[in-house]
Amino acid sequence: MRCAASFSGVTCDVANRREYTARMVLAYHTIISAYGFWLPNDPRGSWSEMVRVLELREFGPATKVSTRRSVADVPHDRNTRLAARSALARPPVRFSGVQARAVAGGFSIAAADNGYAILACAILPDHVHYVVARHARSVERIAAHLKAAASRQLTVEGLHPFGDSPLPTGRLAPPWASGAWHVYLNTEAAVRRAIAYVEENPVKAGLRRQQWSFVKSI
Repeated sequence: MRCAASFSGVTCDVANRREYTARMVLAYHTIISAYGFWLPNDPRGSWSEMVRVLELREFGPATKVSTRRSVADVPHDRNTRLAARSALARPPVRFSGVQARAVAGGFSIAAADNGYAILACAILPDHVHYVVARHARSVERIAAHLKAAASRQLTVEGLHPFGDSPLPTGRLAPPWASGAWHVYLNTEAAVRRAIAYVEENPVKAGLRRQQWSFVKSI
C-alpha cells in the first residue's frame, strides 16, 4: 500500500493499516531527550509510564500526561526536580556544539540509508526536535534508529559524553533517555506549523538558527 503526502511530492510506504487514523498522518513531530533532561517522574509531567531507575523511585512514580502541549512552564517544585537529577548514576548530558554536529552526522547517515524525509531538525544541548515525513517504519523505530546512529557517530568521533566511563561490560551508556515524544501531524498546515516551531526552537533558546544538509525543504 502506498500513500502520498500533499507537500513537495513526498511519498511513503505504509507497512500496516494500523498506521491510518481518521485522517492520514502526513508526518510526525518527535522530541528525543538527552540522558537526564526530562525524568519519568518530573513534577511537571512526562510521557513515561514507569520509573525504571531505582535511585529515582524515592522521588515518586511516573507522572505520565496525555496532553500533547508543552508542560515545560507548568508550576512545580524545582528543588525536587533538581534533587532527582542529582541522584542519577551519571551526570545529565549536555551536548556541545561539536557534539551536536556529530549527532547531526549520525542523523544524516541514518536518513540517507533508509530514505527518511526529515523536514526540520533542531539539536539543542539537552534534547532534539525533528519533523519527519511518514515512512514504512514506525515513528518509534525511526526515533530509535536516529538515536543509535547519533550515538555511533559520537563514538566514532571520540565525542561520546560517557566515553571516559564505560559500563562494566565495556560498552558505553546511551547518551539518550529511553523512548521519545511523538505528535502526529494530519494536515499540511499542521506539518508547516511544526516545521516553523522546530526551526525557531534554537532561537528561542538563545542559539543560532540551525541548517542541516539532511533536512529536506517542502
